[in-house]
Amino acid sequence: METVSFQLNGEAQQVTAPPDQPLLEALRDTFRLTSLKEGCGPQKECGCCLALIDGRPRVTCSVKIADVQGRSILTLEGVSDNERQLYADAFQAAAGLQCGFCTPGLVLRIKYLTDRHRGLSRSEIAKALDSHLCRCTGYVKIIDAVERIFAAKHGGMLPAVVESGGVGQRLKRYQGAELAIGARPFVADIGVPDLLHGIVVLSPHARARVLRIDTGKAQALPGVRAIATAKDVPGDRWVGQIYKDWPCFVAEGEEVRCVGDVLAAVAADTRRIAREAGALVEVEYEVLPPVLDPAEAIKPDAPQVNPRHANILSTTQFSRGDVDGALAASAHVITETWTTQRIEHLFLEPEAALAVPLSDGRLHLYSQGQGIFEDRRHVAAVLGEPEDRVFVELVPNGGAFGGKEDLTIQAQTALLARITGRPVRIVLNREESIRMHPKRHPFTMTYTVGCDADGRLTAAKIAILGDSGAYASVGGKVLERAAGHACGPYKVPALAVESIAAYTNNPPCGAMRGFGVNQTSFAIEGCLDLLAAKAGLDSWEMRWRNIVRIGDLYTTGQVLETSVGIEKTMLAVKDDYYAARSRGRAVGIACALKNSGLGNGAIEFGKCRLEVNNDGMIDLYSGYTEMGQGLFTILIQCAVEVTGLAAGIFRPKVDSRFELGTGQTTGSRGTLLAGRATVDAAQKLKADLDRGASLPDLAGRVYAGEVRIDDTTPPGVTKNGKIKTHTTFGWATQVVVLDENGAVDQVIAAHDVGHAINPQQCEAQIEGAIVMGLGYALSEELPCKDGMPVTFKLREIGALRAQHTPKIKVLLVEEHEPEGPFGAKGVGEIGLVPTAGAVAGALETFDGIRRLRLPMKDSPAARAINLGRIPDTERDQWH
Repeated sequence: METVSFQLNGEAQQVTAPPDQPLLEALRDTFRLTSLKEGCGPQKECGCCLALIDGRPRVTCSVKIADVQGRSILTLEGVSDNERQLYADAFQAAAGLQCGFCTPGLVLRIKYLTDRHRGLSRSEIAKALDSHLCRCTGYVKIIDAVERIFAAKHGGMLPAVVESGGVGQRLKRYQGAELAIGARPFVADIGVPDLLHGIVVLSPHARARVLRIDTGKAQALPGVRAIATAKDVPGDRWVGQIYKDWPCFVAEGEEVRCVGDVLAAVAADTRRIAREAGALVEVEYEVLPPVLDPAEAIKPDAPQVNPRHANILSTTQFSRGDVDGALAASAHVITETWTTQRIEHLFLEPEAALAVPLSDGRLHLYSQGQGIFEDRRHVAAVLGEPEDRVFVELVPNGGAFGGKEDLTIQAQTALLARITGRPVRIVLNREESIRMHPKRHPFTMTYTVGCDADGRLTAAKIAILGDSGAYASVGGKVLERAAGHACGPYKVPALAVESIAAYTNNPPCGAMRGFGVNQTSFAIEGCLDLLAAKAGLDSWEMRWRNIVRIGDLYTTGQVLETSVGIEKTMLAVKDDYYAARSRGRAVGIACALKNSGLGNGAIEFGKCRLEVNNDGMIDLYSGYTEMGQGLFTILIQCAVEVTGLAAGIFRPKVDSRFELGTGQTTGSRGTLLAGRATVDAAQKLKADLDRGASLPDLAGRVYAGEVRIDDTTPPGVTKNGKIKTHTTFGWATQVVVLDENGAVDQVIAAHDVGHAINPQQCEAQIEGAIVMGLGYALSEELPCKDGMPVTFKLREIGALRAQHTPKIKVLLVEEHEPEGPFGAKGVGEIGLVPTAGAVAGALETFDGIRRLRLPMKDSPAARAINLGRIPDTERDQWH
């Protein structure tokens, strides 16, 4: 141990700690300075833990406590209230934050940049922010905020923050100010007396039989309070969203099936002791050959990966017409095989859970999950307790993108709290996070598509194979969605689609933004470009001749009846497309649709409760998760629009006080369903207000809102004589323009959003999705070797930084959706669906190469990005 003295936020401080202790750990755990977040430690690659040391920006995860002897440290907690308010207002006015996990680190960097007297250009700002990763915003509005902060510090005025407003207003983000300055806690920031720290022990093998688990040495370590293994689970160890095929602990005698499987969980007095104990848990394995290739996995003689399901997880088929005859009669036919990569969500906040025993015997679980009522169901089953013994509260998370739907460490955390009778928190590090949660599926897709002499599509024969990894998650539904969207927003008279999800010993794959549609969009858009060349058409005209319109059949057989905005989005980008061509630029175009609502026969609910409190506030309860997409703000605007009350009166909450279980926050349905339920509840409140009641008169009243959607149909099934696989769709057209060197220069994105409840936040969602889509197209992948990811480094995984963000022009198209609140529909996913296809088209225009594999790292656009560089020798055999 070593005693270190330094200045911290203007005060002399002293700490005694191991000399190699990260400064971040000391600042958070000893001094409770939680504006600094731990996102990647100790990679130095996310910027969330930034502080100013002797006036210069440093990421504290890589600074040892011994190295700050005699130095001066400034965190956001030490910045004056007035200055912090400036940063909060600027980020609110610019809509420069979404989940907010990365924002405090950015704010300190921006303080450093804007305290100087020289203004910076946008490109200089982008380069200066290169140490910071933001997975939500797309950086455009962060740079807007920097410009406003600099102007305000040098005599200018900030634009006013919109404090209240209903539908169509640019209302400030709920709790956005607190997020910007690091004052709103995430799960890892919540202070609890008598807290124990937990860790999990993971399998290093993708497939092996567990012969022995010995916790003796770990248990003997001073400060260890409990170690749990499979034998300590009082209830059902097996969890899962659709199939209960995923054990929260693997037992002796069973096989581990991926490198994210949990063998043991440890609770100790400190995180350091817990990790030391975890390393002392001895596990003896019989290593077995893993099943890594989905094409091999679905063969009859392949070893069964998961004991609870055959290796073919699901098969989805759609067909109509004489496909072979139509292809034979086509003027032009192309056949190609397209492959896409495994993608890591790379949300900035790693998984965390906190379980606190209550005096009445219940357990209070603080969750960052995408469906807290699903968390409650699973955790109660693992504990062997009734659901009402587990009270679950959402702590809005630091990004999810589908990766926080499945249970990760909630059950292990709860079990340790039950065993010890004390509060327990588990926070995963970046490597553990990447190993545990499901990814975006890698696909292999073979498309045969024909058109007539005029370029009109005639038929398509499509085979899709997806690697779902070791556990089902929602992989079958991802491949179902891929099949239903396999032809994109195009009319195809005759088609045959087969889509298979396969178990392997690779990391599980499940929900990720786009949910299987990104992959098929890349393939069908490439087919359109190839056929356009054969038919002598440009890419815009080819799409214009084939897009669906009202009355047309979508891939699944559903007749489109309302809110089909694809024509309007194409017209919105037409001038930009042809202007870029006329300038001699390489340009690509892609169109897309994405369901809003689960559909496919699922019964879906939106639920809301408005509770009037004695303090004049109204608690707005719903069952869906806020994860940076701005749902809480949208629900406030719906309530304001109906009631006419001020936005500041409404206080969104998600917990299990009321039974508002609505499943996972997924399928671009939060606004669609929670918005409608909020409108329903608000109308009942408004009726009482219209009768002359005041809010004090109504204190204690609860207004219930609910919506049920039960008219969609599973694949191949009709209801009331018709097929309706989805409630509604978002529609989009994107144009990508390259510069003279082949790098991406601009993206023009026209999106049909139904009705923009908050145009600024809607714009920001699309910008962030586009940047994620560019990473998907050019730089991002998570290759594995023997089932283990070959890298856990953020830059090697390839998510884009501010300096890689091109100019982005978002065009909001509004095609009213009758089933949406105020005509709105979801936009959270579709923003990155067409991007890769548009990039591929632009690249082919530039160098004549049609690329069939993602990411397109061999392209000039990718070479312009200094990310995603993984040695070729480390790639897995199937990608």
